[in-house]
Amino acid sequence: MLAAERRGRIAEQLQAEARVVVSQLSAQFDVSEETIRRDLERLEKEGLATRTYGGAILAGSDRAAPPYAVRKNTNPEGKMAIARQLAALIRDGDTVMVDESSTAAYAVRAMRPLRDITLITNSLEILQEMGSQESWHIISTGGSLRRDVMALAGPHALRTIASYHVRWAVLSCRGLDGRMGLADSSDEIVQVKRAMMDAADQTVLLADCRKFGRTGFVALGPLELADRLITDREPPEEWKTRLREHGVSLTWGGPENIETIESATI
Repeated sequence: MLAAERRGRIAEQLQAEARVVVSQLSAQFDVSEETIRRDLERLEKEGLATRTYGGAILAGSDRAAPPYAVRKNTNPEGKMAIARQLAALIRDGDTVMVDESSTAAYAVRAMRPLRDITLITNSLEILQEMGSQESWHIISTGGSLRRDVMALAGPHALRTIASYHVRWAVLSCRGLDGRMGLADSSDEIVQVKRAMMDAADQTVLLADCRKFGRTGFVALGPLELADRLITDREPPEEWKTRLREHGVSLTWGGPENIETIESATI
């Protein structure tokens, strides 16, 4: 296992459990305790962990998203499963807006076999990676750089987004909460996501299993803003019912076992 992948797994455990122990991680990943301490030191520098005697605790709160370098290496298997499901929806000739989320970056990579795509994004990573797709028409939103999420935001980005109409908006969020609905960690980023939703015929929300029941600092909007939600594992029954009642179609599972529940309004 690569060091970046191991740190991503540790970051995922921190998000889920709020605390990790060096000795347990050493046994889990079959590496030395010194290696784990270096991993935790790196995660602390990236703003995700606060080291303690014998381990680390989760740093920050729902107000601050983990650094992008950490998020992109968290739950890669789940994000790849989501990406394959999203790619199956997109067809040559489609117009797509994609946000800055790490899950959306996986989804765009899965769309590489398509030849004729118009892609509009505020993600610096996606713009850089997909520059080799010569048959694609790729448009940057422009705007002010948000280094914490490696994305563009602000009034210029909002004006650019509002000047287009697309078939798909492909987004993720910090969490799905029964009270707040869809939530994220930054006002500026939430404004970009809302603008993308407004510009699209269909909004597809990409959310791995860790997002259910998690809140965020800024409300993005009610669940029904999404037309479809794609996740990596079967959600709890209460969430399946809630999404159906809010008119959100739900798809989950890997490529060998994909299941879909259509919304009550479709």
